[in-house]
Amino acid sequence: MRKYTLNCIILLFICFSTFSQNKIDLKADFDIENRQIAISQTIQYQNTTNDVLQTIYLNDWNNSFSTKKTPLAIRIADEYNNDFHLAKNKDRGYSVITSIKQNGEDLTYNQLKNQIDVLKVELKEPLKPNTSYTIQLEYLVKIPSAKFTKYGITNEGDINLRYWYITPAIYDGKWQYYSNKNLDDLFIPKSDVSLEIEYPNGYALTSELNSSNTTQYPDKQIIKLKGKGRVDNKLFLNKNSNFKTLQTDKLSIISNIKDEGLEVLDKVLITEKVTNFIFENFGDYPHKKLLLTQIDYDKDPLYGLNFLPSFIKPYPNHFQYELKILKIALHNYLENTLLINPRTEQWLLDGIQIYYLMNYVEEHYPDMKFLGTIANLWGVRSFHAADMKFNDKYVLAYMLMARTNRDQPLTMAKDSLLKFNKSIANKYKAGVGLKYLDDFVNQDIVEKSIEAFLKQNKLKPTTTASFENFIKSKTNKNINWFFEDYISTRKSIDFKIKKVKKTEDSITLTIKNKNENKMPISLYSLKNDSIISKTWVENVNGNKTITIPRLDANKLVLNYNNKIPEFNLRDNWKSLKGFFFNNKPLQFRVFQDVEDPNYNQVFFMPIAEFNNIYDGFTAGAKIYNKTVLRKLFNYKIAPRYAFKSKSITGSASIFKTHYVQNKNLYAIHYGIAGGYNSYAEDLFVRQITPSIQFQFRQNDDFRSNKRQWLSLRHVNINRDRDVNNILTTTEPNYSIFNIRYVNSNDNLINYSKWNTDFQAGKDFSKISFNYEFRRLFESNRQINIRFFAGTFLKNNTDPASNYFSFALDRPTDYLFDYNYLGRSEASGIFSQQFIEAEGGFKSKLETPFANQWITTVNTSTTLWKYILAYGDLGFVKNKFDSAKFVYDSGIRINLVTDYFEIYFPMYSNLGWEIGQPNYDQKIRFKFTADPQVLLGLFRRRWY
Repeated sequence: MRKYTLNCIILLFICFSTFSQNKIDLKADFDIENRQIAISQTIQYQNTTNDVLQTIYLNDWNNSFSTKKTPLAIRIADEYNNDFHLAKNKDRGYSVITSIKQNGEDLTYNQLKNQIDVLKVELKEPLKPNTSYTIQLEYLVKIPSAKFTKYGITNEGDINLRYWYITPAIYDGKWQYYSNKNLDDLFIPKSDVSLEIEYPNGYALTSELNSSNTTQYPDKQIIKLKGKGRVDNKLFLNKNSNFKTLQTDKLSIISNIKDEGLEVLDKVLITEKVTNFIFENFGDYPHKKLLLTQIDYDKDPLYGLNFLPSFIKPYPNHFQYELKILKIALHNYLENTLLINPRTEQWLLDGIQIYYLMNYVEEHYPDMKFLGTIANLWGVRSFHAADMKFNDKYVLAYMLMARTNRDQPLTMAKDSLLKFNKSIANKYKAGVGLKYLDDFVNQDIVEKSIEAFLKQNKLKPTTTASFENFIKSKTNKNINWFFEDYISTRKSIDFKIKKVKKTEDSITLTIKNKNENKMPISLYSLKNDSIISKTWVENVNGNKTITIPRLDANKLVLNYNNKIPEFNLRDNWKSLKGFFFNNKPLQFRVFQDVEDPNYNQVFFMPIAEFNNIYDGFTAGAKIYNKTVLRKLFNYKIAPRYAFKSKSITGSASIFKTHYVQNKNLYAIHYGIAGGYNSYAEDLFVRQITPSIQFQFRQNDDFRSNKRQWLSLRHVNINRDRDVNNILTTTEPNYSIFNIRYVNSNDNLINYSKWNTDFQAGKDFSKISFNYEFRRLFESNRQINIRFFAGTFLKNNTDPASNYFSFALDRPTDYLFDYNYLGRSEASGIFSQQFIEAEGGFKSKLETPFANQWITTVNTSTTLWKYILAYGDLGFVKNKFDSAKFVYDSGIRINLVTDYFEIYFPMYSNLGWEIGQPNYDQKIRFKFTADPQVLLGLFRRRWY
């Protein structure tokens, strides 16, 4: 009887285990010529909760390519990539579902509103706990172009696929579904997968699944693939496959990652070295193959290496290849075995990946520098950047965001992160955070806990909360600060040593925590550069005074090893020598450097510029304190010699920034700037402008491009007088108080911006309003509308001068805001420079100024690609004259929007301008060469 009972229990267990598996069986017929896949599929999904389900959800992420309004399309456009929006319909993918059935009966289904890559399906019978549904699907997949996300069909006809078939969404008490946003983060249950792939001859198939059978036909072949416990099924069909298989004792590594020209033997040795490291720390991989692709690396490169030109190789080829393989192998191993929600809990996977990348370099390349061999070059080795270890880059990259108040919590959903945070800063902060925690807990507890957690939860659904509970159970120390402050908030780490009292036997010091958090700080006592003691100081709420043994120490340092990602290291040390022990020595450097907290750094940078035709080329030096990481206090002095005007010109500024966290008002800048330059031939202008600016953004959505600025300034201008200059005024020296408010929403598809400006001088006051709107339609036609209105509240200026008047086509720029190459030119090529301000007209009409009021509308629309038609109209009102109606029109060549454009006037109040004499002098151009302005093209994609 006992034997019978035992056999029944075993049988029931086997049946339940088999029945409880999620399964996907799929037949796919590839029609590569027509970019289509005909799919017949069966899905079995187990309800592991105690809830009864009547409705289920399926992921159809291939359909996210179907229109220009999907979350994927919006995401791509948000990052200023117009490839998808401008693509032809044949390049975009979609899914056409012909049937979804259960037990031979059709099921009701529909796409979610605004999420057409998610399907809602009504079951015939409710799905009870610990039972499963089985449904059959028939559908057609149109393969998108690979240029959008790197997955799809390439111009060469190769096919790279991921998320190409329909999968079940997870229900764990709540349905876990979301749309594709090119984040490679589909959350699906592990399933036993069986695929039958039919594809034309001439292609090689690569997959992480195991091949069970291949049938060859004259014009095609059919291959069967199987895999157990899978969550990711990439599939590659290549005409000339560059995938190579490297077999180790426990695993086959299939890779097409660029190998830096290494020999096969070197690649084999590197692969074994990497896999052994992973196995030692994570245990065996549960599958026979691990796929590492160049797409994986291109999407998650070794940042720092990838920005250098290919001919510059600061690292040995084997090191570069080794870290490429390691980084992608770590990521793919974790992605395929650590079953967390990658949209909301990605920080854990990223943190473990970076943590072990750092450990690997510490173990195998402890002396590798951040700059590699470049660090040893003459002229470079004197920089502090040359002293940085390779792993120091992780704190540096995270601080780039923290120091500009752009960092975001690690627990924030992946699709809410700025691109730089998603790709770089948050990954690095997570990895550095685990090193910080490891250093605090000590005794390798964190590393051993990570390894044990991964082994115990391999291929099991888990959460970051489970990781937190697991690691807390392994130590007696209070590590709540890590999960409550470091992981879940934007609270920065910033400590300083305040008061220090020393005796022969002890040192009493006060440590200040500049922020409200519970994070600990390490305190080191040193004798010269030798560590005497290390103490962890916890619970520093405001100020905390402690006493430590003297032990012959002559210096106290917080965070000496820089393992803690601290906001400001410059106030972390106190010398115990002498009376003036707080004074840091000055350090002078040529060119900008990484911040060295032990010195007050002053930088010199040679500069050569062409700012205007009156000064010509200028050469000089910039003296400043700005490092790679932004400081809150900055100064700059930039004297230059102008070769044409043969004079000393230049500028100087000093500014302070206050950042505000967790508020819409996120930054306050105030300071003073001055300059001395030519404004006409042999005429100079001196400017002094104190100002304050308040910057606003949406605190609950950093990805939003909505921004507001409120600036107040007092512009003081002192110009050389020249009665012969056509733009002179009877009063060459003047002061103007200016208030300007700007509201901007800068997007690729819909761009809008408006501002209002108030100015008050001795003899006048005026107010203006400017509104701009730009829309890129689905037909790829662009329309631009700009409206400007301005009026004088008071105008007692010289009636014979239009220096302070509103301008129709070329503002006089008496505030010296615009980058005119020849601001005082009335003829010649430099007088044709166009800056879209005030009236915004391109034609030079007979009434170019308004000393009472002005209203204008500027429009343009696409004719073909980068060629647009423009038209302007408005009214100009001068004292003692009636308002005049003005208009012009022409062709606009839009090479780089807002940066390089050419305008060809056609018809205006002057008649047909194109047939008039000296037409070449009527052509206008917009040109920007300012590196800071051009850098905005990069910033807007990442920030």
